[in-house]
Amino acid sequence: MYPSRASSFATALAPHLPEGWCRKYIGFRLPSDPLLVDQVWDCGPTHSALLDWPDTRTGFVGGPDGEELCVMERPRHPRQYLVAPLQPEGFLPHHFRGVDEPNGIAVPDDPVRAAAAVSRRVLPRLRIALAAVRHNAAVQPEPPHRPPPPQVARVVTLTWYEDGALGTPFKSVPEDARTDLYVLGFQYHPHQAAFLLPAAYGEDGRDLRLRALVHQLAQKGIGVNLRHTATPAIAAPRPAGPVPTSPPVTAHRR
Repeated sequence: MYPSRASSFATALAPHLPEGWCRKYIGFRLPSDPLLVDQVWDCGPTHSALLDWPDTRTGFVGGPDGEELCVMERPRHPRQYLVAPLQPEGFLPHHFRGVDEPNGIAVPDDPVRAAAAVSRRVLPRLRIALAAVRHNAAVQPEPPHRPPPPQVARVVTLTWYEDGALGTPFKSVPEDARTDLYVLGFQYHPHQAAFLLPAAYGEDGRDLRLRALVHQLAQKGIGVNLRHTATPAIAAPRPAGPVPTSPPVTAHRR
């Protein structure tokens, strides 16, 4: 297979770039290659061209520190090429978070002029972006996953009862948590043996007190659960056959 125009231009471009850039012979990758589309470090015309023109051939230029540039013909501009950096390999998605993409540019089909434009407009931004990614990888090598909740031995379970009351049985509340319930408006009802939060507070008032209760009990190592005792009503089954009707009533004359 004969080399594409982009591949030939990449070969001519590489010697004019500073610091030992060279043409990378890695075969012919189409822009429709999902890996290439995802790796291009550009949110402008190069990325759009890779998506919109899947039959265009590409070439690649490698830098001295593992950098890589993608070269392709610019659609609808026969005397121009698009040159854009590729994302470095070996990094995780969160390492690129907050890093400005270096983006690519359109260059003329003159390798000398194109190399001057790439050296001036692309390579400085590429170095800054690479330094930022490597810094992120050094500071936070693993993804910032949320840690699991700590296991607690004591829990207060609040229940929404069918009559709309919110509360919990008195005996199920740890002794050092009872004062918190009192302070936040829970009332003890002896005849029900339970702490209940009055409905007079309204939904907003209840929500505020629940959040405060969770926060205060968490500082004591006590968890809070919410449960609901209401079950959905089950409709009575309809008769299989037609519903019988009463015979019509007729009036009799005397």
